[in-house]
Amino acid sequence: MKKVIIAAFLLFLAITNVEAQKVTYQEYDLDNGMHVVLHQDNTAPVVTVSVMYHVGAKDENPERTGFAHFFEHLLFEGTQNIPRGEWFKIVTANGGTNNANTTQDRTYYYEVFPSNSLELGLWMESERLLHPVINQIGVDTQNEVVKEEKRLRVDNSPYGQWTGEVFKHLFKNHPYKWTTIGSLDHLDAATLEEFQAFNKKFYIPNNAVLVVAGDLDIPKTKKMIEEYFGPIPKGEPIVRSKTEENPINEEIKTTFYDPNIQIPAVFTVYRTPAMTTRDARVLDMISSILSDGKSSRLYKKLVDEKKKALQIAAFNYSLEDYGAYIVLALPLGENTLTDLVSEIDEEIVKIQSELISEKELQKLRNKFENRFVNSNSSVEGIANSLANNYMLYKDINLINSEFEIYNSISREEIKDIANKYLNPNQRLVLDYLPKK
Repeated sequence: MKKVIIAAFLLFLAITNVEAQKVTYQEYDLDNGMHVVLHQDNTAPVVTVSVMYHVGAKDENPERTGFAHFFEHLLFEGTQNIPRGEWFKIVTANGGTNNANTTQDRTYYYEVFPSNSLELGLWMESERLLHPVINQIGVDTQNEVVKEEKRLRVDNSPYGQWTGEVFKHLFKNHPYKWTTIGSLDHLDAATLEEFQAFNKKFYIPNNAVLVVAGDLDIPKTKKMIEEYFGPIPKGEPIVRSKTEENPINEEIKTTFYDPNIQIPAVFTVYRTPAMTTRDARVLDMISSILSDGKSSRLYKKLVDEKKKALQIAAFNYSLEDYGAYIVLALPLGENTLTDLVSEIDEEIVKIQSELISEKELQKLRNKFENRFVNSNSSVEGIANSLANNYMLYKDINLINSEFEIYNSISREEIKDIANKYLNPNQRLVLDYLPKK
């Protein structure tokens, strides 16, 4: 009875904490189809202006991979009203910071400014959308930048090529099979007209969400947004069709040799459902059971007690159409990759055959509540969450309700989902070895 009372009290505290963190927002559409989300928080004189475009690596021509990531760089080159090379100088001179990132599903740009520079941030993002300068000098310059990034982060980085090897074997039809950075040969072969056509197709207001979060006056902000973004013409509707993958029915074995490593690694990877599904969230919790922290099952067993692994990790790589559940391990000493896979499988079988304890479930809920609160602890994090939830999850209020989904996951669900997806005949096993 005492345990039940304590569990109920902890749950009450968790719900109270999340309620205290509830994010308020307003959302509406401009006439050109751009979705706008505003979050007011006047506790600090800081504002984030961000735009997320629904374009990622999966939207590329298979013969022109890398375009989405390339544009993440190219659209900082300048506009008709921002001279080439001046973008970052303007941001810095006004006390701001900015960045961008690309995934398989979307591209995200943002600035963080003192709130008295809100109008500057809105103008700059409207310039990126309305007046980008896409010319040969910019393409050539950024081509070299992307090549250097690939050399640094992929080609010459220890274990830097594992994602490419995993996804090209896990997906046979879907464009997730190529990496976000794409092929440098494809970028070299592309014409200026192809880059301009990509911009015209995807960088349109009806393929974007604008999020402004922080110290703002909502009526004034709406007026500025209408002034800067309202006149931008609506683009042609983008038609998308999801490419279906056949189920994996037998284990796929492959090997890759990396010249940048001395210690081998093994990856066991399972294709999983879209990020929007409840199953994907259950898999997140299974990842936490297996490898989140030193008390997790795999770390405690293989790193701490048996000392068979130098490193161990399990995580659910969730994407808009599919996901990849990845377990990786680096052996310690003379232990083999095959032995590590057997040990990992043993722990997965335990989750498939036995319910986790109530104590372990409560620990999981506490961890996910903590992640949930931390992700929304700054206006920059809130802006990112609002954009992602609208664009990829089609449910912007997840910023307030996602914790309730995790909190409702039962021990029985965890067991069932492990049985549904994490079986040897449904996976890829990649031996990632030093090149001799």
